[in-house]
Amino acid sequence: MSPTTAARRAVAAATLVLTTSILVPDTASARSSDGSSDPATGTGRAWSPAGSTRAAATAAASAAVGATSATAEAAAPSAEAASATAGAPTDAPAAATPAGAGAGEDTDTAAGAVTAAPAAAAAPGSPNLADFVMEQGSNDLLPRIEALDARLPKMGVQNLLLQANRTATHSSPGDPCNDGAFDGRDGPAQWCFNADDTRTVGATVEWMPQGITTVADAQADDRWGERQAILVSWYDKDLGPEKGVRVTFLDPETGKYRHVLLVYPYMSGDDPTYEILQTPQDGDRPGIHAGGIAWYGNYLYVADTARGVRAFDMRYIFDLGQADNGNTDDGNRIGLHGGDYYSYGYRYVMPQVHLFGNEAGSNDGDYDCEPSGPPKYSYVSIDRSTSPDRLITGEYCTNTAGADNKDGRVATWPLTGSGLPQKAGDGLWHADTAQRLPEPNIQGVTAYEGTWYLSRSRGSNENGYLIEASTSGEPAGVLSVTRTRWGGVGVEDLSYWPSQDTIWTVTEHPGKRAIYSCPADAPPDSAGRLCGDAG
Repeated sequence: MSPTTAARRAVAAATLVLTTSILVPDTASARSSDGSSDPATGTGRAWSPAGSTRAAATAAASAAVGATSATAEAAAPSAEAASATAGAPTDAPAAATPAGAGAGEDTDTAAGAVTAAPAAAAAPGSPNLADFVMEQGSNDLLPRIEALDARLPKMGVQNLLLQANRTATHSSPGDPCNDGAFDGRDGPAQWCFNADDTRTVGATVEWMPQGITTVADAQADDRWGERQAILVSWYDKDLGPEKGVRVTFLDPETGKYRHVLLVYPYMSGDDPTYEILQTPQDGDRPGIHAGGIAWYGNYLYVADTARGVRAFDMRYIFDLGQADNGNTDDGNRIGLHGGDYYSYGYRYVMPQVHLFGNEAGSNDGDYDCEPSGPPKYSYVSIDRSTSPDRLITGEYCTNTAGADNKDGRVATWPLTGSGLPQKAGDGLWHADTAQRLPEPNIQGVTAYEGTWYLSRSRGSNENGYLIEASTSGEPAGVLSVTRTRWGGVGVEDLSYWPSQDTIWTVTEHPGKRAIYSCPADAPPDSAGRLCGDAG
């Protein structure tokens, strides 16, 4: 066992958290391309980037191996807005801005950032880093959100969790609440959705779970105020009317959860309104897949396969249930109609604040990956072990003509302490590393301290895999598989929880849905258990 691994396990043992212990719209007269400027006037949770102080046990374990904190310049937002419900608690107060946080962060460009030099021709097998460049969409979303803010009350994340209306079931290791998610294999503890969200095997369903992220991605101290949360994204299968994307907020302390509908804001004349997420966003397109999500600071990044990543702000969750002009009874309408706001029956809506899309234009959005060109954004995650912290994006690639499609790529993108991209001097967001994937059908990727973790699906009736990989193999630029472990049936996106040293995921198929985690540094296990060695 390496010193770094020993420290990680010491941290996990010393700081294990509660998560495992208890475990159609009005015609748009001014709809334009995606994007916005930073909602600087909003109030939000004071959050801590990777350099923030952890518990004493964490600090001691890190010091034992000479670990250096991955520090990001922090421009901490102000406290989250008070709940519209009288007497409800507010989130934690804002922290002071550390010395060195400069004006560059106000424009989302890190102080001292240097424009990336053109990449040299890619070596065989290695992705061309020059393919990985994103630009920010137009800056016209903020006025729309401010206009919505003038008409609708907001709800903070803590209070949303406290008012959650659905109950998940938590099972112990070896006694799953949904045995179908593991295909009968002995495995770790699970969180299971209620019957309405789990559904039954073979059922025609409206919603499919895809992405996962946790408060450990958002905050180095694993807390959002006084609460913890696990988030899951779902896409609508267009059973009519199509509702786009929703995100589940699960409180692992209470087992309660709530769905929030993600929306795109636009102006209908002088009136602010919103519609479902689509690609492209022009009012009559299919919804996006939302195959991965990553929560970092106040921002929730959502994968948009063909275009890039969309960002949402935790400070702007609107509560139609508390609004005099809100309607949560009608499941067939969205946006503004006759002076009232609708949301397909959902109480909460969360509007997009930014789009970061391929500078070279959209890709075709399908699953037949190409070795070069504009990348697809099938999933996202956060790596908090680097300096600065980084967003990870990657491609899901299906087999082609019976052959493994190994053209898939993953890339890392530097973030600032504000929670937004670290742009280069040219105003663009450049990936700083890119690797070729070693296998097809990869549904999620995350990384920590140089170890890469990949989830590979194998259909609706077979266990998937949790694959460990490194960058030290051959050929250069291609991730090298170091270990293959059993995963759930229909395993999806991945998220790493540092203080637990666990990899979190969700399974997607009806009747076989569960949230669970595997130890990142699990000892050898050939007994066929979930998270154990496969083959």
